[in-house]
Amino acid sequence: MRLLNFVFLFVANFTLIYGQQASTNGLSPDFHRNRRDALRAMMPQNSVAVFFANPVRNRSNDVNYVYHQDPDFYYLTGYKEPGAALIVFSEKQTDSQGKTYDEIIFVRPKDTFSEMWNGPRLGVQGAKNQLGFNTVMKSEDFLNFEIDYSNFDRLMFFSFYDGNRNATRNDAYLFDIIAHFKKQININTDFDPIKQQLYTLIETTDTKNNAHTAQVLRRYLNYYKELKSDSIVNRYIKNEDATYRSELKNEITLKQKEKNTDIALLPEFMNILREVKTEEELKLLKKAIDISAIGQIEVMKTIHPNMSETEVQGIHEFVYKKYQAQHQGYPSIVGAGNNGCILHYVENNKHKIGNDLILMDLGAEYHGYTADVTRTIPA
Repeated sequence: MRLLNFVFLFVANFTLIYGQQASTNGLSPDFHRNRRDALRAMMPQNSVAVFFANPVRNRSNDVNYVYHQDPDFYYLTGYKEPGAALIVFSEKQTDSQGKTYDEIIFVRPKDTFSEMWNGPRLGVQGAKNQLGFNTVMKSEDFLNFEIDYSNFDRLMFFSFYDGNRNATRNDAYLFDIIAHFKKQININTDFDPIKQQLYTLIETTDTKNNAHTAQVLRRYLNYYKELKSDSIVNRYIKNEDATYRSELKNEITLKQKEKNTDIALLPEFMNILREVKTEEELKLLKKAIDISAIGQIEVMKTIHPNMSETEVQGIHEFVYKKYQAQHQGYPSIVGAGNNGCILHYVENNKHKIGNDLILMDLGAEYHGYTADVTRTIPA
């Protein structure tokens, strides 16, 4: 009887949510184009920004994790496949044939055999037709694309972290692209992204924020012991004189001019762009929230002491899929009793929740936008 009630109430809610809000296929090509234009307007003169898609991550042997695009890459392009790169220029560029462009996306080519195993690809023409890009090249063309990054005053990209931004051989396109890019810009093995990020922070801090920056630097020293030997960081923290700190900024500026690479500005630009949502984005966020809230409500109607944490998780995630959410926004947290006190408890394997309170921290991801809803109820 409980199951029948759940099915009936679920169908009723399904009708309600779709009656209130029209279904959407996500963001339009115009949205992504406008976001690239907004980024370009923020970029310094004679600068270039380079983005890479998320790598494919291996789960076990010949099985990979379900692919999830890098959020910034998706925000700017709408492209959901791996093995891709995006170059955005602050000003128009001209190729050898006299054609102008201010952005290029490199995407995986069509491949009948691979698509038989892993599903269809957009390919070059699909990226033009469906994503609205004018200049599209195959991923492998990145290796032969003629560009001298030293001609730009500022070359912006995200840090390369092992196991995060770095690709593995499970994604040969991206592995080769990133390796080639590192060679092009001559990143040495001693390249320290954290140190460069802090140098940029010091360089761009105005006098009234000196104390706050020093506090941030101290926090970094606690996490990154290797910074304790860095002369500039330590001198900035220990000497509070504003004039002395200004001299340190000049020292960093001269040091930074030796190389045009910048890993601090681009994350800052993307944060600024994304913290204000457009009407299109708000609709997707609301849909993600509505779906997540229905998951909580359906569990409240159905829960009983003989359930397991896994069953409760399953109801939530079934609701997400029923309403066409593409992913969970983050690993689902369902903790009964003491398990609810573990902040990031994701095992969800207690066989019987009994009369405990049960904490449920879950959220649906709908076309790249995630809700985050936590409720605690008595089983």
